Amino acid sequence: MNENEQKQQGLQIELTPDKAQGEYANFAIITHSSSEFIVDFARMLPGLPKAQVRSRVILAPEHAKRLLSALQENIMRYERQFGPIKMPEQQQGPRTIAPFGTGKGEA
Repeated sequence: MNENEQKQQGLQIELTPDKAQGEYANFAIITHSSSEFIVDFARMLPGLPKAQVRSRVILAPEHAKRLLSALQENIMRYERQFGPIKMPEQQQGPRTIAPFGTGKGEA
């Protein structure tokens, strides 16, 4: 395989059927240390006292910054195609992506 064919082939990623189903998360908590960022994705439902963590992703700081950049780029593309994403009024308190404005989370 020549160099041009290798570039066209790109990175191959395996997506198993169980992972392809995905996990719905409407709440995320991000913590960090000097060596890693931890992102807990949870599902919070009205009337339930606790948000259940569905997935935890641990990233090196460099990878967290790459993820931030990739999200910013994709949000810009989305908004060019579909229009601005409207955000509800921001509440003061811990920075999460809590959908119900509780500002509280328990692990």
